[in-house]
This record gives sequence, structure tokens and C-alpha cells, in this order.
Amino acid sequence: MPQRYVDAILKYLADRSYQPVKTRQLARLMGISDEQYGAFREAVKNLRDSGRIVMGERNALMLPAPSKRIIGTYRAHRRGFGFVVPEQPNSHGDLYIPREAAGTAMTGDRVVAKVTQRGKRGGQMVYSGQIVSILHRGENRFVGELQKAENAWFVLPEGSGFTRPIVIRDVGAAPRPGVKVVAEIIKYPAPGELPEGVIVETLGESGPLEVETLAVIRAYGLADEFPPEVLKEAHAAVEAFDENRLDGREDLSKETIVTIDPPDARDFDDAIGLAANGDGTVTLGVHIADVSHFVAEAGAMDAEARDRGTSAYFPRKVLPMLPEVLSNGVCSLQEGRRRYCKSAFITYDGKANVVAARFAETVIRSSKRLTYKQAQDICDGRTGGYDRKVVELLRHMAALARKIEARRLKAGMLQLELPEIEPVFDEAGRLTDVVPADDAYTHRIIEMFMVEANEAVARLFDKLNRPILRRIHPEPDKTSSRELTTFIKAAGHKIPRDLGRSDMQALLKSVKGKPESYAVNLAVLKMMEQAEYAPLQVGHFALASEAYCHFTSPIRRYPDLTVHRMLADHCRRRLESRPPEDVSALTKLGEACTAAEQRAEDAERELMEVLVLRLLEAKVGETFDGVVTGVTNFGIFIRLRQYGIDGLVRFEALGDDWWDVDAAKGTVRGERSGRSYRIGDVVRARITAVNVARREMDLTPAGKR
Repeated sequence: MPQRYVDAILKYLADRSYQPVKTRQLARLMGISDEQYGAFREAVKNLRDSGRIVMGERNALMLPAPSKRIIGTYRAHRRGFGFVVPEQPNSHGDLYIPREAAGTAMTGDRVVAKVTQRGKRGGQMVYSGQIVSILHRGENRFVGELQKAENAWFVLPEGSGFTRPIVIRDVGAAPRPGVKVVAEIIKYPAPGELPEGVIVETLGESGPLEVETLAVIRAYGLADEFPPEVLKEAHAAVEAFDENRLDGREDLSKETIVTIDPPDARDFDDAIGLAANGDGTVTLGVHIADVSHFVAEAGAMDAEARDRGTSAYFPRKVLPMLPEVLSNGVCSLQEGRRRYCKSAFITYDGKANVVAARFAETVIRSSKRLTYKQAQDICDGRTGGYDRKVVELLRHMAALARKIEARRLKAGMLQLELPEIEPVFDEAGRLTDVVPADDAYTHRIIEMFMVEANEAVARLFDKLNRPILRRIHPEPDKTSSRELTTFIKAAGHKIPRDLGRSDMQALLKSVKGKPESYAVNLAVLKMMEQAEYAPLQVGHFALASEAYCHFTSPIRRYPDLTVHRMLADHCRRRLESRPPEDVSALTKLGEACTAAEQRAEDAERELMEVLVLRLLEAKVGETFDGVVTGVTNFGIFIRLRQYGIDGLVRFEALGDDWWDVDAAKGTVRGERSGRSYRIGDVVRARITAVNVARREMDLTPAGKR
């Protein structure tokens, strides 16, 4: 059926790194077998006949150029501008909408945009657009504080996606200014008017962690309760589970196996074992909670997990993808409890090269639940109170992980250094400080083993020629690469015009430990495309992996669960009888999972930003160390290093001067004063204003370091 390939073809051609090729070569790049090629070629023909793809030079396939008007979904950026994601992919991709051209459009709206050409950059045409009509409103509920001006009540939405006050005609009983509420728009405004709405939920007084967390959950539309039928199905699955049954699985319950997780973790979905072989090789056992045993495909739990896509992790609160009786119960690899797993056994030679891999359904019993700090103590020789077998396992794990890391770095794996922070709360749940996140090497040990297991599973399905939902990360396109090169050269570093992985590795190594390290690492991150889920054989650029998927976290990620189901059929020798995958359906599922992941990450990031801004409200007038992270035509962004948050220095705050801005090189210079700022400069910055509702902080420079 040709339709099975349509969405996958369009997605592949829409990737920024795609270079036009002929039909047969495209099929090879997408992993289409000879048996499938006839249906694939028919899909290409149908797309050509409908004008959704075109033939270029030498019959190479490509997407058409943007039409004069496009229909798509608007996505607002927090800095005022936005993008329209077109419903019909074109060769340009998302359409840039300047701040002044968005009109009253809000994130999620289905809109019509007029397209204009802005000239060429890097040999390619650059487009921008203006929203000319809104076909359907995507969002009508907003979170904000209830306020009163004279005799009128209104809600000022939080965030930067929609900032117009919503007039409330009927506030209900005992209204109080400052209460955080959810308002639903019932009348959208005509030009020059304000929208009208009603209060549908009162969240509580602004400030407390619980209220701010709930506000973010509501703002992002995250589910915080499970439907009754889902809970019923989950409890039935738990009651049917007998941990003493093998069900034909390999029994590993007597082997030394450990879990290593953060101290506050409750859903332990991965465990590690390691065995030395007589021929000098070692076999790593990566044991992953067998969620697919409990979550029936197409059942109520599966549908809910598919809708959620992922778990969301907030300070002191988790929105799990699966009910807690599973995620924190029978699926969690708790110490001393027999648990079902899908296991990857990867055998390595003395240089940590993979020489063999096999997969099995198993039963394990975790010998010890360790935190990253406890595991690091063992690796550092502080072994008091730990079982000898656990100590030996940790030491061998560390040695193998370092060899794997060295091998992967040699292959071109990129390791960015972007320090993270952890919140510190008092007993009442108030944020009192932020501290650098734990960076013990044991984090890297688990990271390396998970990457190896994910890669091994992806390689398996490559060999079996079966499509799965992969984790793909395309290489940067030439435009992004050259923009990074321009910036890096302006910062005083020598670098080739067309960057390869080895060039990026050398660059990151050259700035390690230097003041500009953060800005350079951030620039490299921004240059790269976002990793996503798709059934395409694209590989993972940052990991230097030709085949990669997510297999190691099925408790919290739906794509992993889909891979586990395929692996179950493989382990039970029934994969050949499984119907062929609908690649278009997998493509759509991947897009939904990618969007769910991004939504959860944005919500997690925004809550942390809210909490830090509330902390900094009390520090207006104080001065902190910062680094310049962005230059725009309206000001300079500086990140306060201690708090991991950006503030804006508006040009008027720099004094009476004419500022010459070069955004491509990341520099700004005053014509009269000669003062200059460049991305990567380490500066002192004073907080002059904090607006939590707008997620904004104003700064003024207080000298360079």
C-alpha cells in the first residue's frame, strides 16, 4: 500500500540536511527493501502527481518551494517572533513570522500566512510571512493572576505566548487580587479590543511550589490524573503478576546486578550486570523493566501512555506516563525484588569494541539500589559497608565505561559542557538557593551503557530489516554550520568553513575551562537540529551513531515501549508473523512523541525559571557574574552563571550611544564610546527588574571581568 510511505517520504525530504537524490537512492537511504520498493515507488509517483514533491535536476526528488500563501500551525517564541509550521511541507520548512506580523495569533492557532521573499543568504532564498487570517483557535485557556483596575477585573496571562489582558465580567464569589486562576476565552477581540473570558479553575495564591507547579501543568495542558478505566486496568495487571513465576524467561535472580539512580528516584527502569568470559572478553548486561508485559497494546493504559508520550519531572512532583502502581511498583527494579526485564547482553573485546550481542526476556533481582554519589564513593575507594561483589562490579563497570567512552569519542561523539543547576528547598517548599548539579562520573557510566544498549537494539532491527521508531539526530545543515563558523571566528578561534565532528570536538576541547566555554558550547548546541523520533535510518549525529533508538526507559517514554514490543516478538521467534509496519503511521507517532517530549521539557524548564525568578525578585539591585549568550537588535542577553537564567540588557540601559549590532558574529559596539560586547564575554551584571509573569529579567552591565 503506497500510503504507508507517504508521510515518511515527506518527512525525509523536509529534513534540513537532505540532499536531493533519485527515487531508487532515496529508497536505499530510507531502508526500503527490494520487496517494498514497488509500493514505495508508487507512493513517490502519487506525491509527484499531487504536486507535493517535484523533480529537480537529473530527476532528483525535492519538496516544492513555498507558495504565496501557506496554511499551518503558529508557534510563538518567547522573544516575540514566531513560526508557522506548514501543513504541506515545502523546501523552506517553517515560515518565520516577525513580531509585528503575528497579529493576534497565539501558539496552536491554525492560520493563513502571506509569504514574502527577503533575499538570499548562503545561496538560499530566505522567506518571512505575515499572518492574514486565523482559521481556528488552538488554545483558549490561559493561566494568570487575577487583577483589578478601578472596577474592572482581568487576568494577565503568564508567559510570552499571549500577553493581552483577558477581561473577566463575572469573577464569582469572594475574588482576591493576586490569586492564580485558569481563564477561558469566550470572546476573541476585534482590533483594538480585549478578549473576554471566564474563570474555570482557581489554583491558589501565587508563590508556593504546589501552586506554581499546578499553574505550569495547566498552562501546558499536561494530564495530572488517570482516567478510572486506566487505573482499573493497571491494578488488574498488578494483581495478575506473580514475581516468583519465570514464564519461560532466563532466571538471573542470583546474579550481582545493581541500579544507580538519583536519590529521589522511585521508578528504577534500568539495572546493570557484568561478566568476565574465559576468552578475555566481557559481557555487559543492560536489564530494562519489561513494561510491555503489563501494558497491553491498544488497551486503556496503552492509549493513555500514547497520549502522554512521556513522564514530566518537576521539583517534588512527577506526572508519570503510567500509573504509579506500575511505574513505582511492579515495573520498578526495586532492590531485592524479582522483576521482569528485557535484557541486552553486549560482549566486548579488550578495547571495548562490540563483538557480539543478544537479547532475552529475563527475571532479575537487584542486589543493591545505589545513588550516583554512593556509586562514585565505591569507585573512589570508599567501600565500607558494601558487599564485595557489588564493589567489584562497580569497579569493572567504571573501567569498561571509560573504554567505551574513549572508543565513542574517537568515532566522533560530541560531549557538550553546559552546567546544570539543582534547586534547594526549605521545609515549607520554598526555593532558597540553586547549586551546581552533581557531575560524578557514575552518571557517565550509566549514560555510556544506555547508549550502547540503545544502539545494539537499533542494529538488531537494521539486520532484521524491520522499521521501528528510532531516535534520530540529523547532521547540521550547511547554513547552520557556516553561521557557527562565522561566530567562532569572530570570537578569535580558528576553524574550517565546513565543520565536521572532529572540528567540533577540537573546538570544544580548546575552550574547556575557559570563560567563553559556556557560550561556545551553547552555540554548538543551537547549531544542531533537535533530536526526534522517526522510523528513518538517519542515525544520531551527536553520538556518532549510524543506528540508534530509545529502548532503555519504557516506564517514562512511549517510543521505548513500542521498541520493547518488537523486541518481545523477536525474543519469542514470532517477528516474521507480525504484519509489516505502516511507516506513515510510525512517522505520525514519532511526531506526536517528539511534540510530547518537547512540551514536557518546556514545562519543566519554565517551572524552574519561575522559581528562580521569584528567588531573584528579592535580589533586585545586586550584582552577579554572567556571560553574554545572545545579541539582538533590541539588546544583549546575559546568563547569570550562578542561577542558570538569562536576563536582557536593553540598549537604552547601555547609555546614550549608537550601537552597531552584528547578530551573525554576535557582537555589538558603541560608535561614540567604543564599548563593545561579544557573545562569550564574561561580565558583571546588576538586576534592575524582575517580571515573573512575563518570564523576564532586566539587567544593566556592571563591568567586564
